[in-house]
Amino acid sequence: MSVWEILAIILAGLAAGTINTIVGSGTLVTFPTLLFFGYPPVSANISNSLGLVPGGITGAWGYRHELRTLGPMLRRLAPASLVGSVMGALLLLVLPPAAFEAIVPVLIFLALLLVVFGPRLSAWAARHHADRITPGRWVVLLLGILVAGMYGGYFGAAQGVLLLGIMSILLPLGIQQINGIKNVLGMIVNFVAAVVFIIVAPGTVNWTIVVLISMGSLVGGVVGARVGRAMPPALLRAVIVVIGSVAIVNLLLT
Repeated sequence: MSVWEILAIILAGLAAGTINTIVGSGTLVTFPTLLFFGYPPVSANISNSLGLVPGGITGAWGYRHELRTLGPMLRRLAPASLVGSVMGALLLLVLPPAAFEAIVPVLIFLALLLVVFGPRLSAWAARHHADRITPGRWVVLLLGILVAGMYGGYFGAAQGVLLLGIMSILLPLGIQQINGIKNVLGMIVNFVAAVVFIIVAPGTVNWTIVVLISMGSLVGGVVGARVGRAMPPALLRAVIVVIGSVAIVNLLLT
């Protein structure tokens, strides 16, 4: 491995950690970088998932102020992300990529619509149940988190956009609080999927890649939290839409 390759992978991890914390879709930076250097797709995907965990930790920590009153909600949502992540990781190991990737652009597009129209829909929901989330909304929310966890465990690119879209419409919270929850759930998905890969297919993990991406993503999570928390809600939504749109184009062209 050359010095340039090492630096490129670390920088890709830094960019991915930053993007994941602000929006999601950081995998669209690291995964193509690993493929460019000739790493097998499945090994690159699995090693990337594990390498992005440190960035998820620092990103979630950076949003701790937004999360300080949301512990009970996180405890209700986290199991859905955990279960979905296990299911998605197992799907990666047993299904051909085309079986799942065909619906990815559609899911991201729907998520972007939810992000754009989320404030209006959330305001409508709040007028009907301003003080609570109805049981029906909880069921839909948990199912959405489960599906996003499956996708994240399988591939992960733009899972943050999916989570933001789902929660924007179903949770009566501000976009920054929702982004904080997204960072915690995304971290859980990446970590659990990585554990599944290590247990079921340990030979697919490239630990050198894991270390290099971890170095970059660890710093990227800190940078992303500072940048994301400083953005006004309207600007943050605009960034989500732009990055999500790029993700759709990227996935359709690859």
